[in-house]
Amino acid sequence: MNERLKALEKYNLWDGKRLPLGLQRTFYTDKINQFVGNQLVKVLVGQRRSGKSYLLRQTMAGLATSGVPVENILYINKEYLEFDFIDRYQDLEELFQLYKTTFRPQGKIYLFIDEIQNIQGWEHFVNSHSQDFVDVCEIFISGSNSRMLSSELATLLSGRYVEFLILPYSYDEYLQSKGVERGRTSYLNYLQFGGLPELYSLPTKESCSQYVSSVKDTIILRDIIQRKQNNPDEQAVRDAKLLDDIFVFLVSNASNPVSIPNILKFFKSKNRKVSYETAANYVKYLEEPYLVHPARQYNIRGKEVAESAYKYYLNDLSFKNYLYPGIGYGTGYLLENAVYLELLRNGYKVYVGNIKSKEVDFVAIKSDRTVYIQSSYSIEDPQTAEREYASLLDISDNYEKYVVTLDDVKHPSREGILHIQAWNLAETIK
Repeated sequence: MNERLKALEKYNLWDGKRLPLGLQRTFYTDKINQFVGNQLVKVLVGQRRSGKSYLLRQTMAGLATSGVPVENILYINKEYLEFDFIDRYQDLEELFQLYKTTFRPQGKIYLFIDEIQNIQGWEHFVNSHSQDFVDVCEIFISGSNSRMLSSELATLLSGRYVEFLILPYSYDEYLQSKGVERGRTSYLNYLQFGGLPELYSLPTKESCSQYVSSVKDTIILRDIIQRKQNNPDEQAVRDAKLLDDIFVFLVSNASNPVSIPNILKFFKSKNRKVSYETAANYVKYLEEPYLVHPARQYNIRGKEVAESAYKYYLNDLSFKNYLYPGIGYGTGYLLENAVYLELLRNGYKVYVGNIKSKEVDFVAIKSDRTVYIQSSYSIEDPQTAEREYASLLDISDNYEKYVVTLDDVKHPSREGILHIQAWNLAETIK
């Protein structure tokens, strides 16, 4: 048999084959399924090893269960060695035509391509087949780089795709996986554990540390350094150590305002000369594969977004917990990062607010809904409570206002500001 057909048969549902599906992540599959049946390209984006492949397979299995013939479902994963021969979109087209000639599927074809950004010119293939009204093809793709949307895909498919940001396991998925009860104890354990799906099958903290380190190194090497080397329009990474050190700097300053001058000042104190352009590019490069997320400053009174200092939040707390446990910030900062991720997971644009020289941890906006959130380890101490409520009390509009803490006791509302225990946040903001 043709070696390329063997590769396809190995990873597809044909002949009654069952594929590993992992934890059922209905939070995402329910959203994806809302768009099944139309010609919009379904695009799953997110950090490497966050579970995109499993979600594609879960969607495939759902189609098969609903009655779609398995011969009409085609899955290709560019990360697998069997598909190394696919370098350009022309190679992908040849494989697709071989599949059609061999299996002769009748009716719509459901095409799933994992880590598609590794195929040069892939957007031409997707654009052509997603718009073909004779040989109808519904396309699902995944990628681990945000520039895939901002450049290649958006250029040819503007308005003809729908994006799903896939993050590591949420607290609710942690509960589902671990089989434990909702509450303070399990939430604290979640903050110290992280959400990368593969962590949940590893037996020891040492093996978790090794795994997280390999994920980080792979992202930096393959999704940043190699990608930049292959793109003549961008500055290559000439100092891999500096790139890694800037990531460590962002980890150590998570939840604190960061600017490029701050970064330059830090490295100058270490007798390392770094140019503004290089530092700015390297921070952007760390954002693109979703290692970190920026939150811009938002002037609440003027309803304006500033372009000055950002805050950066980790895509998963495991990077801090397993790689840099000695970095000195506590559970309150982990909570703030977790609140940011929960807002992002639920589709909000998330900013850092300021009003009357006071900071509001998060201004979260989704459609016509705006939510203000302060995050604090505890507000049982009266002085701490006064400080956390003060900035929210200065906001004169009537949008929702919350203080999120790890307190065992549910505190009463204050002038319309509600207290939420962190383990109940997702239900409140969904």
